[in-house]
Amino acid sequence: MEFRNKATRIRLFDFKTPQMRAFHMSWLAFHVCFFGWFGIAPMMAVVRDDLNLTKSQIGNTIIASVAVTVLVRLMIGLLCDKIGPRKAYTWLLCLGSLPVMAIGFANSFESFLLARLAIGAIGASFVITQYHTSIMFGPNVVGTANATTAGWGNLGGGTTQILMPLVLGGLLMLGVNETLGWRLAMVVPGIVLFLMGIAYYFLTQDAPNGNFKELRARGELPEANKENGAKASFMAAAKDIRVWALFVVYAACFGVELTINNIAALYYFDNFSLSLGTAGLIAGLFGLMNLFARALGGMFSDFFARKSGVQGRVRWLFIAMFCEGIALIFFSQMQVLAIAIATMLVFSLFVQMAEGATFGVVPFVNKKALGAVAGIVGAGGNAGAVAAGFLFKSESLTYQQGLLYLGIAVTLAAFCTLLVRFSSQAQAEEKYAYQQSAEGQTPVYSASVTN
Repeated sequence: MEFRNKATRIRLFDFKTPQMRAFHMSWLAFHVCFFGWFGIAPMMAVVRDDLNLTKSQIGNTIIASVAVTVLVRLMIGLLCDKIGPRKAYTWLLCLGSLPVMAIGFANSFESFLLARLAIGAIGASFVITQYHTSIMFGPNVVGTANATTAGWGNLGGGTTQILMPLVLGGLLMLGVNETLGWRLAMVVPGIVLFLMGIAYYFLTQDAPNGNFKELRARGELPEANKENGAKASFMAAAKDIRVWALFVVYAACFGVELTINNIAALYYFDNFSLSLGTAGLIAGLFGLMNLFARALGGMFSDFFARKSGVQGRVRWLFIAMFCEGIALIFFSQMQVLAIAIATMLVFSLFVQMAEGATFGVVPFVNKKALGAVAGIVGAGGNAGAVAAGFLFKSESLTYQQGLLYLGIAVTLAAFCTLLVRFSSQAQAEEKYAYQQSAEGQTPVYSASVTN
């Protein structure tokens, strides 16, 4: 599907246009989701003692927190195609707030595991964020728009690591004990998630020209039917090998970031004998790189597109992925705290630039099945986190060994980008569309182009 009147510039201080409202609300909503999704992670040392969890059980809860997101991300992309990103985000945020608050009732490994499994659905918010900006911004800036909204959303992974221990600390200062403290602390992100869902409904619209319901009534958007409905959209995306190549690539970048978000605080707490607050602060630095790193990946994607077309975006993706793998291998071998932190920041830079570069490519793979493509590729991130989670639940592997093996896997996954290719006709179409968009015009695509 193609939408008219996409924005060809990103004006950060413009809150009046529907494009920029979607830009700001989508990254803010995704940012808030991290407080629900990973709010428990920096408090795991306390939860571990309270519920008497073993390393294997902690590993299982890490896997649970990201496993269900694989399925939900696949479905949420199709839901966006059907009802629009506005309603999809509202429902996800409001319903997702319930298990976040309910995790406080967990009193055993089994109930804690089920709570983290339910909370994992919130991670599908990423797909909606990318979908919304993809239909709001033109080809000359869509890579930057996607990467910036996702990056500022992912920044929530860092702020969560820093702020949630402070919330817990504040409760402890009020006289609440640790057993009750971590449970009450999780009520805070639950309330914020619910309010964010309501705000998203009233402050955004689906597309530049209106909501999907209005566009279909005016004949500007086709009705979802057997030919272009959810099943047809998913099958079109699923038959494309490029989609699955990007699935693997995203598994090796965003999946790695999710894994680090889950284990970083505990890793520094145990390996370097730090306090919970200090470990959370250092772990938070990894996520805080999203302030600019993922956006930088999208900006480079748009830059290479200007120089070498859509295939230039793919070449940049390979570079970012390969450097990510090498940096992770080095990080896994660090024994000195200061050097470990510095190496982690370099690794963080490349992992997040690779994420931005991935979704600099996604909008161009299949415009008629954008939701399905975004959903499948987005699910890859969580599939990667599930796979990586098994490395860190093993009693026979140290966290450092797990990180080393993960670095090797990422380096090899970079070569999957070689499978992402576009026809000469598609490259010519995208080059022309890029030029039109750069000149402030609405791109016009031929009906016959196949990517």
